[in-house]
Order: sequence, then structure tokens, then C-alpha cells
Amino acid sequence: MKNEIYGHFHPDERQFVDKAWEWVTHAGEYHETKLTEFLDPRQGYILQSLVNRHPDVEVRWEGGSEGAERKRALVAPDYRDLSDEDMELKVLAISSGEQKFLSLEHGDYMGAILGLGVKRGKIGDIHVLEDGCHVVVAADIADYLAMNLTGVHRINVSTELLPLSGLRSSEVKLETMELTVASLRLDGIAADVTRLSRSKILIPIKAGRVRVNWKVEEDPSCGLKDGDMVSIQGFGRFKVLEIGSLTKKGRYRVRIGKFV
Repeated sequence: MKNEIYGHFHPDERQFVDKAWEWVTHAGEYHETKLTEFLDPRQGYILQSLVNRHPDVEVRWEGGSEGAERKRALVAPDYRDLSDEDMELKVLAISSGEQKFLSLEHGDYMGAILGLGVKRGKIGDIHVLEDGCHVVVAADIADYLAMNLTGVHRINVSTELLPLSGLRSSEVKLETMELTVASLRLDGIAADVTRLSRSKILIPIKAGRVRVNWKVEEDPSCGLKDGDMVSIQGFGRFKVLEIGSLTKKGRYRVRIGKFV
């Protein structure tokens, strides 16, 4: 069964596949429940596909908002009613009286939180608002964060813990770019978006630091299509919003949204 499952996933994902399959089999055969840390969409896809393979297991997902990207999963035997289960989420509300605070971005908050020694899996979506920031966090580290997060990017901040019902979610902000490219290859489009040379963009791709739709992609010739999400470690991420018509010279018009 293991080898059959492995065939569907990238070798780098085997460790997570092992862990997820263990959660599923323990729920189905030993009646155990497992509340996971926050999973990214790729991990969520893997876990859901494994749950679908086991007739006696179900899963509940929760990330705080309807369109949440990162979610916790509760894996359980299928006879359990999971609708009232505590998913152990809190909202960390961050505010400040300093004017510069309003210019802080997603990465500033992420850096400050991870700088406190918190694992990425304990942090859900970060919602940057016009007057502050709401972060969905695991309940077991909420008090620690509220006590210790006193500054973000050298700006003094104050924090408050709210129930999940107090979450204010934000719209994702995208900076759009119009490109004309010779092909839809990953390396070509990523080089244009990051303003790196084709040879320099190959370095993170070959090193496994680029993900397409949250899956590691090491093939620079991989073709991108509408809706694809690309993240490059150290350079942020972008989404292919639209692949348009060809120019007279046979180049593709591509509209890109860079996450800001």
C-alpha cells in the first residue's frame, strides 16, 4: 500500500505522506483522533486524498475564514460527530499607535512571530488590515505570543487574544504585472517576475526552493497555466492570473499577480 501511495507524490513529500497515513490508519483501526498543526494547501490535498482511501475515516478542516489557505485538520473515525469539536484556534490581534505601523506587510508580521522561536505549523493565515493585523494561531501558543510579541520590524505593538468569531479577514492584495514571454516555461516567467537572469533563477529551481501549487518543482521547463501559484523561497510568490493572446511576433501575453 505504501509504495502505491508514494507513486503519487514527490520524493520530498514522503516524510509528510508517512505521517499523514499514520494519522489515517490510527483513526480507522485504533479509533484515535488527531488534530494536526496548520497545513498548507498541498499538505491538505495529500491528507484529504489519504482520508479518501480509508472507508472508516473522516476529516474536518478549519482555518478561521472561508477562504483560508492554511488550515488545521481533525482526523477521526467516521462515526464521530466532529461539528462541535474544539479545533483549538485563537486570533492574535496586533495593533500599535505608531503611524509607521500601517505600512507593515505580511512578511514583517511573519518574521516577527517566527523570530520568537515559534514553528510555522503553529501559525495559520495572517490577515493584514487597514488598522492592524489578525493572525490565526494554535491555542497552545496563543498566550506565549500575546506576552512576547512586543515589536514588529522595530515598531512597538500591543496584542490581544480574541475567539475565532472575532476574526476580521482581509482580501489578498495582488500587484499586477503584464508580461510578454517567448514561452510559458517556469524559468522564463519566474525570471521576468523576479527580475533575475534566466541562469540565476535556475539556482533556486534546481535546489528545490520553488513550488508550483505548493508542490516542489525542480523542472525549469515546467509549463505554467492560468491559476497556477508559484512561490520562490526568498522572493515571495505570484499567481498566473491570465494567459492571453499571442503577439504578432508569437510571444504570449501573460498577466501576473504578485503577492504584496
